Amino acid sequence: MTSTATTRTFVVEDPATLDLVAEVEDHGPEGAVHAVDAAAAALGAWGRTAPRHRSEVLARAHTLMLRDRDELASLIARENGKSLADAAAEVTYAAEFFRWFAEEAVRPGGEYGEAPAGGVRTLVTHRPVGVAALVTPWNFPAAMATRKIAPALAAGCTVVLKPAAETPLTAIAVARLLTEAGVPEGVVNLVPTTDAAGVVGAWLADGRVRKISFTGSTAVGRLLLGQAASRVVNASMELGGNAPVVVAADADIEAAVAGAMVAKFRNGGQACTAANRLYVHADVAEQFVARFGAEVEKLTVGPAHNGAAIGPLITAAARDRVERVVETAVGEGARISHRAALPDAPGHFYPPTVLVDVPADAAILKEEIFGPVAPVVTWTDEAELLELVNDTEYGLAAYVFSGDLGHAIRLGEAIEAGMVGINRGLVSDPSAPFGGVKQSGLGREGAKDGLREFQETQYLSIDWP
Repeated sequence: MTSTATTRTFVVEDPATLDLVAEVEDHGPEGAVHAVDAAAAALGAWGRTAPRHRSEVLARAHTLMLRDRDELASLIARENGKSLADAAAEVTYAAEFFRWFAEEAVRPGGEYGEAPAGGVRTLVTHRPVGVAALVTPWNFPAAMATRKIAPALAAGCTVVLKPAAETPLTAIAVARLLTEAGVPEGVVNLVPTTDAAGVVGAWLADGRVRKISFTGSTAVGRLLLGQAASRVVNASMELGGNAPVVVAADADIEAAVAGAMVAKFRNGGQACTAANRLYVHADVAEQFVARFGAEVEKLTVGPAHNGAAIGPLITAAARDRVERVVETAVGEGARISHRAALPDAPGHFYPPTVLVDVPADAAILKEEIFGPVAPVVTWTDEAELLELVNDTEYGLAAYVFSGDLGHAIRLGEAIEAGMVGINRGLVSDPSAPFGGVKQSGLGREGAKDGLREFQETQYLSIDWP
């Protein structure tokens, strides 16, 4: 359940303290091929394993992950920088994918019926797609790994996994738990690397790899889709977002503020589902901003071990980019209305910030911020609102707050997004199909859909005199 020996290493840094957390073996294309060797060798036996056995292995992984929740949360906080509360919530969420797909493993589905013309019976089955290449990001190092590994194993696939170079330690810990749970050697193979293009390129050029599942930026997703197209590799892409929050005039302001705080500041805004732009009705904008801003000013910023609610951005480059985005917005007419205090610490910290008087065509509304900045736009006309909300190449998540549930649902259905939170600031659930439309991706993770992403459909046409 590991990759090949190598003498090269790379450093994992705590973004909150800039301390060295660990050194990790750094693999290249050769290590990527060796990982596929192991996965291909294990595929036949694992694919033939009874669904009940695969289910029991995943169920044990769920139990073991919860057993080690505090240790895993501490590890995530050290290599990712997020708060301990966010990290613990991630571990619980990540473990739930093992439980959900343990249950789905024994319900692979299928169909049997008579052909309309008679004389033939049709039997439809689902089989594992084969060796699956998984590429996960740094912002949720446990959940993004289990969200892909669990359905792949439930379907009978073997996997090769490239975790983000910023956060490989959590994936290594999850792999060890899977070994303890009973996953055989070669079924899950990790390839930590600083040469992402070389490793993933080697996988997509390898005829034994039949699936690519990627979570990351839209720009990289487009490149991978191009490579996958050359061999017609089954591809799932969970890409960028530009999630709007819509607050209607009749919204419960207290609930809207609470929901917006979660949607915006979970993991310091470093999430593809993070609220990226807040559209608040003019009738309640002053009240909303006052309450929302007060909550933002209460946020504590600092290292996780100090109990802070908001950690650092993942790198200095990420922090500098957020600074430039805010400076540009202010130059375009926006105004900083509320801000949390920064700690006296060496990490890559940026203060949670509320921007008001944001022009409807401001650049900050067009790009994914990936940081703790909340730009607020006021609106009065619903038709114009929907034009603004949908004027983006992304369509992953959105959030709507209204006191009239019917109105909220109508707004949600009019928004071009794969997931819409209605009067709540969270949309992720292992039992629900996670994914977006437009440039936010292809396919779905979670629910029954997540299992299907790792299966091929076959039907048998049976002569029936």
